[in-house]
Amino acid sequence: MFNFMHSRRTLLGVALSAVVAFTGSIAFAADNFPSKPIRVIVPFPAGAGTDIITRTVTQHLNEKNGWSFVVENRAGAGGSVGVDAAAKAKPDGYTLVMGQTSNMAVNPSLYTHLSYDPIEGFDPVVLVASSPIVVAVSAESRFNNLAELAQEAREKPGQVTMGFPGSGTVSHLTGGMIQNAMGVEMQNIPYKGAGQAIVDLIGGRIDIYLGSVSALVSHERRGSIKILGITSASRSTELPNTPTLAESGYENFDAVTWFGFLAPKGTPRAIVETLNLEFNKALQHPDVIEKLQVEGGDILGGTPEQFAQLLKEELPRWAQVVKDSGVTVD
Repeated sequence: MFNFMHSRRTLLGVALSAVVAFTGSIAFAADNFPSKPIRVIVPFPAGAGTDIITRTVTQHLNEKNGWSFVVENRAGAGGSVGVDAAAKAKPDGYTLVMGQTSNMAVNPSLYTHLSYDPIEGFDPVVLVASSPIVVAVSAESRFNNLAELAQEAREKPGQVTMGFPGSGTVSHLTGGMIQNAMGVEMQNIPYKGAGQAIVDLIGGRIDIYLGSVSALVSHERRGSIKILGITSASRSTELPNTPTLAESGYENFDAVTWFGFLAPKGTPRAIVETLNLEFNKALQHPDVIEKLQVEGGDILGGTPEQFAQLLKEELPRWAQVVKDSGVTVD
């Protein structure tokens, strides 16, 4: 399994040396790219965690480099709609996609007929951040901790309602992992993104919701929800008082989602390296680090090769999770 806490330090260290190593090889590309706006496809709705992370990084480059990024939200099919559009785009560096665990590592095993291949269809550019999933309830919820949630779920099988942002997402599969760990069965309620789900959670129309830190932390700070647990191996710096699932009695529980920019396969190497260089610089800027950490993200960065290696490791890992869950989508 990819150790994100260790890799965050490793990747950022490599990124610093990569800036020097890439300088000579990308000089020509840097003089000529970009000459027009770069479209970034976010395969989830506006306002969701993936969207927030994408806009934080691209806005920084808009302001600091004078580059122009146009973020295009194309949601649907667990991110497959937007990723497919990116895979079919011209490989000239002017279309990127914000890939993440769901659409790049989970969907190939989840969907019986997937229109893209995460390895053969894309050139990885750079990993951006990783974020755990959190278990959230409304501020007025009868649940104050995971033990109370597990107890009621055992006493009332299938009656506790669990929402998540789309069938087959990391949140969905993590929900299955949580139910297996607790030995319970809950009623699964998939949403098309986080927006309406959070509205329903706050209003008490669903009992719990599984989503990203970035989508939920602001609501927790306003006191409209409570976060009972976090799925990473260690606690989040933004939620230091929230216990992990492992700390709550579910040994070795660890599930996170990662985010990274990819380009259509065949994008010129010099352009990939130019993008990698500038994204790494952005990820080392204090303002970007602060904004992403406030949203619950751990900064990654690094080289295209490291991102490619992560993909190779994550595909079989999540394939096993999908197999164990028995979930498939046609």
